[in-house]
Amino acid sequence: MYQENFSSWTFACYTHDVPENGGVCVKVNEQQIALFHFTRMDAWYATQNQCPHRRQMALSRGMIGTQGEIPKVACPFHKKTFSLETGECLNGDECSIETYGVKVEGDKVFIGI
Repeated sequence: MYQENFSSWTFACYTHDVPENGGVCVKVNEQQIALFHFTRMDAWYATQNQCPHRRQMALSRGMIGTQGEIPKVACPFHKKTFSLETGECLNGDECSIETYGVKVEGDKVFIGI
């Protein structure tokens, strides 16, 4: 499970709300966040939902996988891939996405802003 120290943890959803090896969009403080449960890696990740390429709110519907050892998400429209850990674009482009901490307590998922 990916976790860092954040000053503000916000309840996002329940674990059963997020599909295994997939994502959902949750709204945190008026911001759309893509939340992923990477079951194969036993990890949770959160990123901005907006793809920086064409500014579409779509990353939560993207496919997750790995590039080498790096967990990634691919935009469903443009196929640009981003590291779920750092937000770096893995296609060599200069764009990147915001990433957020995630912690799971029981069946509740929290996002750190």
